[in-house]
Amino acid sequence: MSIASAAPSLSPAELRSVFERNTQDELVGIEIESAALDPRTGRSIPYAGESGIGAYLAFLASQPGVEAVHDYGTLVGVRLPDGGQVSLEHGGAVEYSSPPASCVADLMDLVHAALRRLAAAADRFGFALVPGAQYPCTAFEDVQWMPHSRTAIMRGHFESLGRDGMWGPRIMSMILSTQVSYDYTSPADLAEKLRVQAAASTPAAALFVNAPLEGGKPCGALSRRMQFWSLADPARTRVVPVTLREDFTIDRFIDWALTLPMIHRGTPDGSRKRVPPVPFGTLLVDGFEDGTRPTLQDWRDHLSQIFPDVRLRDTLELRAVDGLPYPALAAVPAFWTGLTYHAPTRAAVWDLLRGITPEQHLEALDDIARRGLDATLAGRPVRDLATELLHLSETGLRARVAAGHERPETLTYLDPLREVARTGETFADRVLAQWHADPSGFPAAYVAAYRVR
Repeated sequence: MSIASAAPSLSPAELRSVFERNTQDELVGIEIESAALDPRTGRSIPYAGESGIGAYLAFLASQPGVEAVHDYGTLVGVRLPDGGQVSLEHGGAVEYSSPPASCVADLMDLVHAALRRLAAAADRFGFALVPGAQYPCTAFEDVQWMPHSRTAIMRGHFESLGRDGMWGPRIMSMILSTQVSYDYTSPADLAEKLRVQAAASTPAAALFVNAPLEGGKPCGALSRRMQFWSLADPARTRVVPVTLREDFTIDRFIDWALTLPMIHRGTPDGSRKRVPPVPFGTLLVDGFEDGTRPTLQDWRDHLSQIFPDVRLRDTLELRAVDGLPYPALAAVPAFWTGLTYHAPTRAAVWDLLRGITPEQHLEALDDIARRGLDATLAGRPVRDLATELLHLSETGLRARVAAGHERPETLTYLDPLREVARTGETFADRVLAQWHADPSGFPAAYVAAYRVR
């Protein structure tokens, strides 16, 4: 690896160690961000007040077996007895993070039970939890910022980038995600899975587009969320070029990550502080302004401050696609599990998508954000590619069902995506049709249709 020779504080082996696994398990986990919305107006809910999100978290923390999580003295989440967690995004989204499960159906049993409990608690405070891909009725100037110590740091980081960071604060506060995490069992397994997931993320995104509004009105695109990601520090988001190489290895990823600046690091008092904008590889040699040099925890923190379509840490985290409505949530882990946890399917995906350049992926992502399934990727219709990926996902799931790794009902979880591929009508198209049918009544109708119940 291309680390300077002047005694860096972490060796190549230490940098690589965070990706070493001592298990052959292939589990699946999920993180679901839900907007906390007023059921009548669709507006976001503030932290403060008797009916605010802070009071809601305090109620959750008062339940048996639940542990409060504080950020520099402020309640910002809870740990649940089963290993799940609830946390707050910067703009007030309530994120549920599941414990890992051995199959998709078991995972969704956990998810539905947990979300219904969280939604029932939210109902006590007069608001609804609504998964999806965005806050549909909240304008940026009306964002309810949460009291996170990292919020000012991240906003300052994006502002320092000029145009390249212009949408960063909107990413922090106005979008929602449903992210799925997968295991890798060896360096070779990591490289194969990550390469396939990175290649598939672009055409797959067209099946999931679900963010056509901004501030309660159509924005002219099918995924405002995808558009926001295009100018939220492009060096560390969306497509990581090295992951699309035939000869991709973990060392190539590490070399790439070392070229990026760290954004913030922890301090002894538990707060976070900005880091000078120099490459992490430089910090390994020259150290921080206080004379210390990066530790293994700093390296882990740095990896968490990189936001590509597939984020690599101790798992592979799929981040590219828009979050789906509550009734269709299971389609997200079902789709990615079929593509990820069956070796012949991974090989078929790579055969389908190999040779497409990073530049072609980026061009297609912009096109998909506007036109969804009507977009093209490297001159090929995205609808055809996405439909083939859906077929391959089903093949992978069927193989896992036959091997006893999935329950048979998991195949039905793909039905919402099958409908999109068959009709060409995306989730975003349905939201737009609902808005055009009754603009004034849309906020209440949207919450009623898509809230967790």
